[in-house]
Amino acid sequence: METSLTPAMFQVLLALGDGEKHGYAILKEVEEQTDGHVRLSTGTLYAIIKRLLIDGVIQECRHRPPVEEDDQRRRYYRLTPAGRQVAIEEAERMERLIATAREKHFLKRLKPA
Repeated sequence: METSLTPAMFQVLLALGDGEKHGYAILKEVEEQTDGHVRLSTGTLYAIIKRLLIDGVIQECRHRPPVEEDDQRRRYYRLTPAGRQVAIEEAERMERLIATAREKHFLKRLKPA
């Protein structure tokens, strides 16, 4: 599968990495995991979700939380196995970029723990 990820798409995949979430929870997770540096609009988020659904990277969940904990308007999403692989490949690509940045002295070397 050749899914070309934008940084925002990768953030959405990361948000779904630890389990299924509905749209608003994804928005909040992205904002939290970036310390507020990335704030997706709902329009941007749902365009990303639509693309990831078409590409088979995420899927809508069929089971729902108990009625008293749920809002019927919410749609829940999760990574597919292919989506997890896409996220892993992107993270590995970023690791290689960071290693190159360190080699070129753009970043300091990490000190051993």
